Amino acid sequence: MQARDYWTLTKPRVVALIVFTALVGMFLAVPGLPPWKETVFGLLGIWLAAASAAAINHLIDQRIDKVMARTAHRPLATGALRPVQVLVFALALGAASMAILVLLVNVLTAALTFASLIGYAVIYTGWLKRATPQNIVIGGVAGAAPPLLGWAAVTNMQGQWDWAHALLLVLIIFVWTPPHFWALAIFRREDYARALVPMLPVTHGVAYTRWQILIYTVLLVVITLLPVAIGMSGVFYLGGAVVLGLVFLWYAWRLLDPPDEFFAMRMFNYSVVYLMALFAFLLIDHWLLPWLPGAGAAAGGLEFQRLG
Repeated sequence: MQARDYWTLTKPRVVALIVFTALVGMFLAVPGLPPWKETVFGLLGIWLAAASAAAINHLIDQRIDKVMARTAHRPLATGALRPVQVLVFALALGAASMAILVLLVNVLTAALTFASLIGYAVIYTGWLKRATPQNIVIGGVAGAAPPLLGWAAVTNMQGQWDWAHALLLVLIIFVWTPPHFWALAIFRREDYARALVPMLPVTHGVAYTRWQILIYTVLLVVITLLPVAIGMSGVFYLGGAVVLGLVFLWYAWRLLDPPDEFFAMRMFNYSVVYLMALFAFLLIDHWLLPWLPGAGAAAGGLEFQRLG
């Protein structure tokens, strides 16, 4: 039973999405297959770091988890695990992550991953979450880092365009985070109010939060077109991004006057599918781009920029 409790501490579904976006960052960073060693051990190190951050999140949030219906079943909230057990587990995962990344990948990836871990587990969970209704916006930087970590793992960020292209992927997740999380916060606003967490629907009301979700969603749809504008992706990704974005916009617009209270949760669920599908389109397009009519020049130009 404790093995399952420890597995729960790692937030496996959240971490799976993190690892997937890191994997896409790896594949987009190079013209062919990324080097297997850096890919395998990079993903393992990133997974362990994300799992460590998730466990620390459980540890810091144990008080509020006990009073929130969504989190009352967590191992610390139920007493299935003791705080010292969670702390040792989190530190072990974090140490293993850093050792793998430093020794088998590169120091830059280890440093960026460590900064992301501290940003989420300590700065966001330990301070921002309770300090400001803009917690999820500011703290979203740490949660948006995985594509950058994956990119750094296979390139060490040595190309002149690496930072720009990798940071564009980070920007997409960064802007996606507020409408994703605020939709959940609307549905769970009573939980957050009871736990004294100043989420936006609690401090500014549901109507205000709905408009903020719409604004961020519009911005997100615009930003997801930038990979095409800079020649990073082609028409296959463009078609997917437009369709996915229009559906997301429909959810955001409909949320202004939802048909029922559960609609916010349906938008939250779609937002997860949206991000996975969007990055899947990026990945597929990366392989299709050289074969599409007129795309060879764009792909060659991109490769020339990398080598330059």
